[in-house]
Parts: sequence; C-alpha cells; structure tokens
Amino acid sequence: MGHVKGIGGLFFRSNDPVALKSWYRERLGIGGGCSADESVAPNEWVWNVAAGPLVFEPVKADSDYFPADRQHMINLRVDNLDAVLAPFRAAGDEVITKPEWDDPSLGRFARVFDPEGNPIELWEPAAA
Repeated sequence: MGHVKGIGGLFFRSNDPVALKSWYRERLGIGGGCSADESVAPNEWVWNVAAGPLVFEPVKADSDYFPADRQHMINLRVDNLDAVLAPFRAAGDEVITKPEWDDPSLGRFARVFDPEGNPIELWEPAAA
C-alpha cells in the first residue's frame, strides 16, 4: 500500500504571479531556485526544504486564527525569527507578535503579510 510522504507543492492564486514569486524569493528565500537544505543544489522549479514538522490542520470557518477573508495561511519554519523579521521591519511592513503566541514547549511565532495580503505565520520551533 502506498503512503503520502509529504506535501509536494503549494499552489495559490495571485493577481501578479511573477511579482509575488519574486517577492517570496527575495524577502523569504523560498520558492523555485531556493534551497534551505545545503546538501541539495538549487533547482529553478523546486524549493528544497529542510526536514522537520509540518502541521496540516483545518480550522473552523469562523476562526479568528487568521483573517476571515482568506482561505489559507502558510506557516513557515524559521531558524532565527528575529533575523527573518528584520527585512519586514526595515521596510516598515506590519509585523504582528503576541506574548500568548509564544510557548517554551512550542517556540515563537509572528505574522506578516505578502504584498497581496496573504497571511504568513513564521514559526521558530523551541530548541530541542
């Protein structure tokens, strides 16, 4: 019997896919041509990710976990939340943090938005 081994892609609608793809590559270092796994060379179509946990969780339709006008929110694992947030802060972009989001057993969290208003949750997992 076959088994699903992981998520193979994330596809979402955009008003300007070329510009948004460029923004994700430049601001967060993700998307085709990027590699978070130093043992794998970059490939123009694939973002090579580092192994680790992935939460797959439907939320209630009336949840306030992310903006109600959005159907999804991507959560990105990061190794240094403050460093990843630095370019957002330098650009004057909205960065949302809340003390109740941070948990010593889970890690630290922050929210940012891409140029089209899509929410992005950044997660620095707790040290093992």
